[in-house]
Amino acid sequence: MFMVAISQAQEYMQITAIESVIPGGFGRSRLIATKPDGQIDELPLENFFSMVGINFGNIRGNDKIITTKLNELAKQGWSLVGVTSGVYSGSENRAAGIFITRYVLRRN
Repeated sequence: MFMVAISQAQEYMQITAIESVIPGGFGRSRLIATKPDGQIDELPLENFFSMVGINFGNIRGNDKIITTKLNELAKQGWSLVGVTSGVYSGSENRAAGIFITRYVLRRN
């Protein structure tokens, strides 16, 4: 018996969440989706900090936006295959920076 493996084409998408940790809410936070065809969608996210310190309402709102986006993509057949996160602080006293999370998705 002769068997032939059929390869299905796969496509990938990357979602990047950039969340500012700049005090006073002066940073810019975004959710950027790069589609397989190179098109880019961008959604605004809230900064982690407001004028009075860490803003848990903003963090909850960002979590909801990111989760909604991932659920929407799952319904379109996308599977999460990797997550990478990191923090960047561009100041000596670490009072400013960004928190970045990258989600890699795949579908057949």
